[in-house]
Amino acid sequence: IPRGMAGGYTMHVPVEDKWYRSKQEMLEDIIGLLGGRVAEAVALDDISTGASNDIERATKIARQMVTQYGMSDKLGPINYGGSGHKVFIGEDWGQSKNYSEEIAAQIDDEVKKIVNTCYEKCEKLLRDNFDKLSRVANALLSREKISGEEFEKLFDDIPLEEKPPVGEEKGPEMKRA
Repeated sequence: IPRGMAGGYTMHVPVEDKWYRSKQEMLEDIIGLLGGRVAEAVALDDISTGASNDIERATKIARQMVTQYGMSDKLGPINYGGSGHKVFIGEDWGQSKNYSEEIAAQIDDEVKKIVNTCYEKCEKLLRDNFDKLSRVANALLSREKISGEEFEKLFDDIPLEEKPPVGEEKGPEMKRA
């Protein structure tokens, strides 16, 4: 649900500060990032521009897995990140590469494979749990936002306490001195 200038968004709470992440954690991050796009396709049979930043972030993680962290079975434990220096100031087209066009095509294929595999896993999760998706979506439509605790209740099919419709909340009552 679009909210303020930021549009709709999901805020992730860090579990702990880590300087490393496992391949599985990165794949799970991609699956999570694709959730909004997949939910649109599954629930509405249509898609919007709303998930564009999530898709960008998911693609970036997949590309890092392949080019920086050696997490591609096909390309192996090789860093294809290049020097990171740009030949010309400005655009990506000016970035120097330390690999061939053939390797660049393989990198693109691996990135696409990772993102598409995560998309399929996300789609299966949402289809298998469509009832939970519906409960959360309906709660967001009536409340605009929910806490992690409220999300878990909805996920476990525990009804939430009734709240007044959006825009009709009452502030704290004033007490006379």
